[in-house]
Amino acid sequence: MTLLAIIIILFTGGIIAWLSERYFKAGGRWISLITLLLTAMLLTNYFTFIHSTGVGTAEPWWDSLQISWIPRFGIDFHLAIDGLSFLMLALTLAMGIFGVLMTWNDISFRRGFFYFNYLWTLAGVVGVFTAIDLFLFFFFWEVMLIPMLFLIAVWGYEQRIYAAIKFFIFTQASSLLMLIAIVGLVYIHYTNTGQLTFNYNALLNARLPPGIAYWLMLGFFVAFIVKLPALPFHTWLPDAHTQAPTAGSILLAAILLKTGAYGLLRFNLPLFPESSIEFAPVAMTIGAISIIYGAMLAFAQRDMKRLVAYSSVSHMGFVLLGLYALDTIAIQGAVMQMIAHGLSTAALFALVGALQHRLHTRDMQQLGGLWGRLPKLSAIALFFAVASLGLPGLGNFVAEFTVLVGSFRTNHWMTALAAIGLIGAALYALLMMQKVFFGKLNKRLEKPIREHEATDLNIRESCALLTLAALLVFIGLHPQPIFNIAEQTVQRSTTKIEAVLNIQKFSPEKISSQTHPTRLEHTSIEDTTP
Repeated sequence: MTLLAIIIILFTGGIIAWLSERYFKAGGRWISLITLLLTAMLLTNYFTFIHSTGVGTAEPWWDSLQISWIPRFGIDFHLAIDGLSFLMLALTLAMGIFGVLMTWNDISFRRGFFYFNYLWTLAGVVGVFTAIDLFLFFFFWEVMLIPMLFLIAVWGYEQRIYAAIKFFIFTQASSLLMLIAIVGLVYIHYTNTGQLTFNYNALLNARLPPGIAYWLMLGFFVAFIVKLPALPFHTWLPDAHTQAPTAGSILLAAILLKTGAYGLLRFNLPLFPESSIEFAPVAMTIGAISIIYGAMLAFAQRDMKRLVAYSSVSHMGFVLLGLYALDTIAIQGAVMQMIAHGLSTAALFALVGALQHRLHTRDMQQLGGLWGRLPKLSAIALFFAVASLGLPGLGNFVAEFTVLVGSFRTNHWMTALAAIGLIGAALYALLMMQKVFFGKLNKRLEKPIREHEATDLNIRESCALLTLAALLVFIGLHPQPIFNIAEQTVQRSTTKIEAVLNIQKFSPEKISSQTHPTRLEHTSIEDTTP
């Protein structure tokens, strides 16, 4: 019941935070923090399981709960957790706590309703990462989007309505494609077996005609890369990030983008192995182009938030490249990238929000020379900037290096193209540091600094940011625990793909004509981790 308890506590905490505003103005943030700490404590129940029976066992799920919900249509309230889900839940709750702490004093109106939407977004994300019934997955997918829409539209900046509408159109249109694909998959399975079910484990064995399977796979794929995001469906992200409040940007970058990557690994690859193999070169190309294109646009920005937003397009391109390399090492690197990107980009958005709160601008042309006046904020910003560009010894470097190593075994040229993005990351990250923190102090900043409006980071903000920095250093120097936790899920998700590839490899008619370069090997991550 732990998974159900986490979701119920988040939903209930959101309602209580909303109601508490009538009696205590600061009640919403305290209730939100207590709620998230309580759910994090519940998640620690699985620590013992990891060390005792979690990794390497035959059981596919660490824990599960299945309750009949709509039996007429074979829909169950089915939650389960494995290594991948555990990592995503830990990231979700940690970033939820981080967002509350970093924006403790930022919300000045309708605070209760803000924290209601904040906690309900997190509850929807937890449901997405644990739902095994495909209808339930879609239900939570919608639950997490609606509160985020309110966070942007109500507490955002000048163009918040435009950004919220654009976010809604992109996400709802892609969600409709996913719903059609889910219904089509369930219907075909029903016509073949006479069993009407939305259960993920049952649908893994669905027999699909190749042509129909390809179109169903595309329905899932488009829905997930819109959320990832990747070209050409990324245009909603810079506007949403720019106009969202700081807490909303943290949730978007650290958590919501990961739901798209999670969906690709959890559903696309195991449900449609043959179609995924056929589509892999196209997906890898999209990932490589996204890496370079995102870096180029990040380099061209004046707004710090838009710069960090486009950097997310570039970094998540590594995730797409790693997943569709169909190589276990590359997929492990993609999982690591999801975690490292969540930590580093959430910190960067928090720092940009802190600067805007103090100096009332994000325009890099109006900033400069802040290192001597805000030394703690500047030093921490430098750390996360070099983390974002992939400094060796930090989690981002391990993730991107592992993705490139695994992808190189699949497609040399596409990997070489993607590696150019590492140069772009260095350019835009160092450019941001140069324009904002070095050089002469901009004259328009003298007044707020002289009048002590622009103060340095306080203890609460410093501790929150330094915690993320310590986590990046830890997973950069000791990444093996992350790889171990995710290993069983990665291998189980790619088992059918490996079987299909082996059949293609040894099929007589394929030996002379096979042109697909993809191969998947269960190589130990310990052999290639730097």
